[in-house]
Amino acid sequence: MVRVRAVAVNPFDRAIRTMGDIITPWITYPFVVGSDLAGEVAAVGGGVTRFRVGDRVLGYAAGSDKRRNRAAEGAFQDYAVVLAHMAAPIPDTMSFEAAAVLPLGLSTAACGLFQPDYLAMAPPSAAPAPTGQTLLVWGGSTSVGANAIQLAVAAGYDVIVTASPHNFGFVQGLGARAAFDYRSKTAIPDILAALQGREMVGALAIGAGSAAACIEIVGRSKGERFVALATPAASFDHVPAGRGRLLRLAPAVAQMMAGNINLALKARRWGVRSKFIWGSDLIANAVGPMMFETFLPSALAEGRFVPAPSPTVVGTGLDQIPIALERQRQGVSASKLVVRL
Repeated sequence: MVRVRAVAVNPFDRAIRTMGDIITPWITYPFVVGSDLAGEVAAVGGGVTRFRVGDRVLGYAAGSDKRRNRAAEGAFQDYAVVLAHMAAPIPDTMSFEAAAVLPLGLSTAACGLFQPDYLAMAPPSAAPAPTGQTLLVWGGSTSVGANAIQLAVAAGYDVIVTASPHNFGFVQGLGARAAFDYRSKTAIPDILAALQGREMVGALAIGAGSAAACIEIVGRSKGERFVALATPAASFDHVPAGRGRLLRLAPAVAQMMAGNINLALKARRWGVRSKFIWGSDLIANAVGPMMFETFLPSALAEGRFVPAPSPTVVGTGLDQIPIALERQRQGVSASKLVVRL
């Protein structure tokens, strides 16, 4: 059990509010959502040996996952229960606010990169051997993208990304070899030119329009033909939680279904496999312990992995979480919104 000191908000947390009956139909209400937390250990279970009361930790609160489905394991409360293998100690020099930006972004990136039914990349380490392969991260300045860049570099891969030009320095500082403007009309041919003579391990697609672009690039390049999808084919941000929901929900669902069909056809045309990432899958396989037990503790302590993007503190108190969710809906760039508790 963690005394929560800071939480970060994610699009998934916001989606449950309006789309919970569709994307998380197993949840029974009232429920506490929230995925990202950092704080101090307040109590441990009988089988826990990695932590003691008072330890400073970050953790992925997996209460919304079907395999957990427990309000006690939601992040947005003063005390939250976290699976021991989904928590990691944080250095004394790291703030709770900075640590809170990591868990879900890290987990989603790790699911797409390392799970055997996705990109199945080599694991990250302190001294990675170069693999000779290149990963494309479309959406490198996002929370998932920033973690994916660092994880891939720590696993020995060359990384190229897309981002807004004002974020090129940010993504290259995390280890990306090259960055391209995703809004550019020549983005795809420019990336293909940069991949000449290189072998791809695949792509991680984040953000609107990313899937179609990544499928084409991977299909036209040498190497593995797989795209891990982190973003649905349609946005539900405009769907209200209350009155008028059905009127806006129906066309959004239709748009998502049509988008998925179009992507499937495009993937088939280019001979590319793709699969949508469920960011909590690692709680039930070897990737979770690999991240939170094996890699992250020493990587954070030694400065080989940094919390990114940087936190923007919205305010203090649980009542600031809806405000943070609304600010996120309006859009943020190379930052993650955090609330202190």
